Amino acid sequence: MIESSTPHRNSPGTFWPVVNLLLSTTFWGILWWPLRLFESAGLNALWLTLVCYTVALLVSLPWLRQLSRIRTHWFLYLCLALAAGWGNLAFIIAMLEGTVMRVLLLFYMAPVWTLLFAHWILHEHISLRIAGVMLLAMCGVLLMLWNPQLEQPWPQGIADWLALSAGMAFALNNLMIRKLRYEPILLKTQVTWAGCILVAGFAVLIRTEALPQVDVEVIGWAILLGIFGFAMSNLTLQYGVTHMRAQRSAVILLFELVVGGVSAALIAGEILSFREVIGGAIIVIAGYLVTLSMADDEEKNEQT
Repeated sequence: MIESSTPHRNSPGTFWPVVNLLLSTTFWGILWWPLRLFESAGLNALWLTLVCYTVALLVSLPWLRQLSRIRTHWFLYLCLALAAGWGNLAFIIAMLEGTVMRVLLLFYMAPVWTLLFAHWILHEHISLRIAGVMLLAMCGVLLMLWNPQLEQPWPQGIADWLALSAGMAFALNNLMIRKLRYEPILLKTQVTWAGCILVAGFAVLIRTEALPQVDVEVIGWAILLGIFGFAMSNLTLQYGVTHMRAQRSAVILLFELVVGGVSAALIAGEILSFREVIGGAIIVIAGYLVTLSMADDEEKNEQT
């Protein structure tokens, strides 16, 4: 998933950060496949999210430190938890309900939403050049959402709405990470996992979802997905963006779209229309340009 980078520190070289980012993006790009397998086995998105993130959090508890820092910045951590929780849950459900590549491309509006939220919440200035890039991204979204039957650009189902809202949630998540840039990485990661558990648990209660009757083997695979999938992908992502310049990591993070598109075409036979491809390409280009601009601004701030 898209994350904002923390300040660049002493780099361990480029090899391991690149490897970690590739592992993380590969996981999120191919995630739709195990999600659909679990759903067909009777474990729906809500319960799967609960199991996976609960396991991830429990495994990390021996390394839980500096809880007092949460009390010091409780509001920022609360926003981080809720944004991450909704972003993850909405993204997972969208992957199950919609076309994989379409969901990924609509989600990739997150860098643009990050700039807008930074402007509205932090009152950060948006230059004319960035405003033009954001307008370009919006054109890409409108092109992707265009409905020939209705002759209007409007989300064409629950998956579109969820993908867009997931991108917005992760934009807020990124904003909170920027605000908490000097907080421990593992602590922020554990808070995001707790937020995923909280949001998924609340959704289970609201929808009165009964405990699914599935084989023990299915639960075992879900536990493994939580540990070696969700937990490891989050940690590898945090490691990668922490030890690499945002300009470089932004390029590598695009690999998620490649993995998602290729895997969906080969396994599920999902192919985007020409209009969706063009709209998605515009979104990707605009998102990358926005990320580069944000990285340049952060680098200038560090030098002053």
